[in-house]
Amino acid sequence: MADEPRLFTVAEANRALPLVRPIVRDLMAEHAAWRQAVERFELAVAADPGAPGDESAAEPAAVLAARLEAEAHAARIQALMTELTDLGCLFKGFDGGLVDFLSLRDDRPVYLCWRHGEDRVSHWHDIDGGFAGRQPIDAHLFSETT
Repeated sequence: MADEPRLFTVAEANRALPLVRPIVRDLMAEHAAWRQAVERFELAVAADPGAPGDESAAEPAAVLAARLEAEAHAARIQALMTELTDLGCLFKGFDGGLVDFLSLRDDRPVYLCWRHGEDRVSHWHDIDGGFAGRQPIDAHLFSETT
């Protein structure tokens, strides 16, 4: 049986931010480093593609090093994503560091929305609305979940 998704009140989402902020900061940094590592890997492959059709040839050292670096960043990204998921959050974007917290507004599911750099969770949007549909929180309309 799948675990029930965690529901957050506005207060609970704000209390989670001290844990969420450093994870999101690290995710954004790792993602940028991963993109650079992938670029280095692509350049290394282009510089030394090996013999065409020779799958038995060893991977050139520069290609291997670049691939391992990209894989290490990808593994750290996955671990950080797991940390957020374990907290009950949904990570929605590397560029803006967007995080959603499932909540209830008038007893219907919505997301409380936070972006890296914001002091607190102060907006919400419909499940299908996304960041473009963000609206300021009117706290008395949100159901208590605890």
